[in-house]
Order: sequence, then C-alpha cells, then structure tokens
Amino acid sequence: MDKPTPEPDELLHRLREFHSDYFPRHQQRFQDLVAHGQHPKTLFIGCSDSRLVPYLLTGAEPGDLFIVRNVGAFVPPYDGSHGLHGTTAAIEFAVLNLKVEHIIVCGHTHCGAIRAAYEGAPEEAVNLHNWLQLANEALLPVQTSPEALYRTEQRSVVLQLERLLDYPMVRREVEAGRLHLHGWHYVIEDGLVHVFDAQQGSFLPAAEAGHSGNEPILPPSFLP
Repeated sequence: MDKPTPEPDELLHRLREFHSDYFPRHQQRFQDLVAHGQHPKTLFIGCSDSRLVPYLLTGAEPGDLFIVRNVGAFVPPYDGSHGLHGTTAAIEFAVLNLKVEHIIVCGHTHCGAIRAAYEGAPEEAVNLHNWLQLANEALLPVQTSPEALYRTEQRSVVLQLERLLDYPMVRREVEAGRLHLHGWHYVIEDGLVHVFDAQQGSFLPAAEAGHSGNEPILPPSFLP
C-alpha cells in the first residue's frame, strides 16, 4: 500500500526562502548589526495577535525595533505583583541597556484579550485568567458591544502608559526628556493607526494627528 503523500512543510519552505531571497538583499545590514551590536531607538509593546505586524506598521528594518509582545499588549505592574514576566524584563532592558528613546504601546481592534477580559477565559487557562486581570481597570460597567470593546481597547492602551510611568527608570527618562511614550490603537479593517493625544484626551487618526503620540506625562487615571 502506497504511503500518503506528506503535506508540504510550509514553515521549512519559508525558512529556505528567507535564506535564499530576503537575507542576501539585507546581508550587509545583518553583518553590521552583529559587528556593531543593536541600537534600536524604539521599544514596541504590542499584542500577540497575528494581524498586528510591527515592521509593516512602522516601516522598520532589522535593528530598528526592540519588540515584546503578549496577549493584549499589557504592561505588568512594576511592583512585581504579577510575578516574573518577560515584559517587565524587556522594558528594563530596553530603557537601561539599550537606552531607547521611544516606547510604543500598540493595541488594536477586534482584540481577543479585551473580549476575554469581559467574557472570561477557559477554565483550564489559569495563567490567562490571571493575566487578563491587567485589563480590569480599563473595563466599562456595560454589556459587551462593538462600541464598548472599541473604547476598552483604547482605554487599555492608556492604562498601560500609566503603568509604564510607575517604572522608575521610565519616569526618570521621560521627565528628563530623553524618552517619549506613544499610545497607538490599530484599526485593522482600515489599516489606520490612531495615536493618543493626552492634551485632547482622545485618539486621533495618524492622518490627522500632529505627532505620533509623544505627549507630556499623563495625570493619574487619565482614561479616555
């Protein structure tokens, strides 16, 4: 009996394509990054959602972004109350070691984490249940609806900016003018990023905004 034809290994194909097509066109860039080390100017904190692609949104090249992604693009409290977490370590490394000049927190529409924060996680997903509590302060006292989810996604971005300012090294650099915080909300269906304007207390389409979100320090609990 003939053995069934194995399914094509798509991941292997993509690895080979990277090595044969993409890498030769950027080989010198990668070699320079090895020889001289990485010096990204931006820490990008984004949701793990597959529809959010930081390099596409920002037009960045290898070496431009230091990226940390998690469910919901959440920033854990600095006090360690949520235990060990790679996001906290990444923030410290980016600010203290890499001396980044910008931190972007990027949420997006149709965020499964925000919906799950309202509707709950599967019973066996204990870690996810605990993690989603980081969105509690952004939730609205209403039933879920497209409008409520949209507003909560934006409120969550601002909440993470507030938490960032509880990190001593972040606040110090922001107050010294060496570090700028940016809150973004990516509208997937429109291909448009809305940036948070703290002075107006709202998100503005990038096409209409006068800046990419680098605003003064936020007052406490400043949720839109």
